[in-house]
Amino acid sequence: MSQDPSAGMLDVDTALARLLEQAKPLSPSRSLPTEEALGRVLAQDVGSPIDVPGLDNSQMDGYALRSADVAAPGTRLRVAQRIAAGQLGVPLAPGEAARIFTGAPMPPGADAVVMQEQCRAEDGEVLVDHVPRAGEWVRPRGFDVRAGSVVLGRGQRLRPQDLGQIASVGVAQVSVAPRPRVALLCTGDELAQPGQPLRPGGVYNSNRFMLRAMLEALGCEVSDLGQVADTLPATREALRAAAGGHDLVLSSGGMSVGGEDHVRPAVESQGRLAHWRIAMKPGKPLAFGALHREDGSAAHFIGLPGNPVSSFVTFALFVRPFVLALQGASRLLPQSLPLPSASDWKRPDKRREFLRARVDEQGRVELYPQQNSAVLSSAVWGDGLVDNPGGQAFAVGDTVRFLPFSSLLT
Repeated sequence: MSQDPSAGMLDVDTALARLLEQAKPLSPSRSLPTEEALGRVLAQDVGSPIDVPGLDNSQMDGYALRSADVAAPGTRLRVAQRIAAGQLGVPLAPGEAARIFTGAPMPPGADAVVMQEQCRAEDGEVLVDHVPRAGEWVRPRGFDVRAGSVVLGRGQRLRPQDLGQIASVGVAQVSVAPRPRVALLCTGDELAQPGQPLRPGGVYNSNRFMLRAMLEALGCEVSDLGQVADTLPATREALRAAAGGHDLVLSSGGMSVGGEDHVRPAVESQGRLAHWRIAMKPGKPLAFGALHREDGSAAHFIGLPGNPVSSFVTFALFVRPFVLALQGASRLLPQSLPLPSASDWKRPDKRREFLRARVDEQGRVELYPQQNSAVLSSAVWGDGLVDNPGGQAFAVGDTVRFLPFSSLLT
């Protein structure tokens, strides 16, 4: 009987839960101008000091009037005033209408707007061809936001629309969490930098560029420490130096148990390490731990596997929520979509799989034909991952759990 290769491994959810238990929000918070806060995480609720809109206003270009004055189509009213957005009208007398434009405050006395397509202007009067009800095409004061309400809560990672909402209530400064300081290092003597000659047996270091970009997309301040020589002393010294001045040290490669894989013993000599075998594919060799500093504190450590796709997937599933948790973000996990498969998957692994895929024009999920963890082009071709439980085959038409890159990488 063959041995289960996932025996003794941590499942993905357990490993992630244990990792996030270590991710305490960083401090102190700082105040930033609203226009500079894109991508930052709110450290305090944003409350509104005002009603939005501040006055009842018109949803349409048309005529503001008293609904009681229009008992039947064809009613004539005198046009007594013209009100544009940003202008205040005067009280409207019975039998009068005001020419009004979208967003303009309603004049006192008016309780409805008739759109201009249902009116005819004639010699200072308006012929109203529609019988309005009170409140028609009127946005009441506070329709969007009430004074004193919370418009965005602590832990919200600020998007463009969030900045617009904050600005709409007149808030010029927001309190945000600090950016995580992350030291990034890669191991592997076979690695070459783009622009350098590639010696026989060598490969270009794609992980360094990919991981740095993924960290920066999450708002981190990244110290790129480059490539570390494949020796235990060099790896140990690099980790010791990286722990100072950084909240997280992230490494790529050297996490297996081979004779040239030095990150694991180096971390154990400089701090502590746990949970390094995960029942997932790709990405089994993954390390969580800490590196001691000279002052007695510690920097977090996460070690990713060296294969490009393994590094990419484990970053998306583990490093991303950890970094967001350091910022106090309220939403850490990606949103998944149940979608029909356009592909067959007949030989599943016993471990939980994360398969590179994309959504076709019919809204079905198509798998990349080559799922090897060294094939980075699969992540470029795809626009997400199929999260497939261990041992589960599926066929065309079956529903799969799809994780879009849009919710995994930002």
